Amino acid sequence: MIRLARASLMVLLIGALAACGGGPAPTPRGAENVAVNRYLWAASLDVLSFLPVQTADPFTGVISTGFGTPPGSGRAYRATIQVSDPALDARSLNVALQSRNGPVALETQRAIEDAILSRARQLRIADGAL
Repeated sequence: MIRLARASLMVLLIGALAACGGGPAPTPRGAENVAVNRYLWAASLDVLSFLPVQTADPFTGVISTGFGTPPGSGRAYRATIQVSDPALDARSLNVALQSRNGPVALETQRAIEDAILSRARQLRIADGAL
């Protein structure tokens, strides 16, 4: 009977101590969720549809592709895209483009980013979200 009383007291004390936490539990490292802009996400997949998707994680906002060749080109590319914010804004989009010979020219990368942003705006307008 004494053991049961001690066990009950311990459970009660642990419960009281846990209630004093003062806030939500910390998120484990690497498990943070990023709210991503759905138009940027869909536009990235649409514009880079010639690249095979290796991973797409909407919780971190990262899309990684394998090498693929765009229509009308003989050069293979791969990309890593990060949508880091819920805003439909250029600052929410990060594109890293690489060819088999290494990083691509900055102008090429910017052209891909511009194409994704333009497509995202088209999707938003078509959705009637303006």
